[in-house]
Amino acid sequence: MTALRNALPEAEYDRQAKDGRPEEGRWSLSEQLLAGVTDALREIQYILVVANSDGKGRKPRRPEPIRRPGVGVRKQREPMSDKAAEKLFQLINGGAA
Repeated sequence: MTALRNALPEAEYDRQAKDGRPEEGRWSLSEQLLAGVTDALREIQYILVVANSDGKGRKPRRPEPIRRPGVGVRKQREPMSDKAAEKLFQLINGGAA
């Protein structure tokens, strides 16, 4: 594999690095487990930074999980509107009529 990769022209290597789609490849169980451990460590690091910050600075972004084969890219949810939040609040507090 390394010989094939080293034989690629620089432009093709850069294109594959930028446009690569690991979710379309095959991973072994070891690679899946390593990705899970990496994601867990990154999440713990994020929680540790947020929990120990004074809240005055810029809040770090939650880490994106490593893309895995067969799993599409996670779409960001839009924030809940004030109207939807009020409706949810009413439902939670028994105001559903």
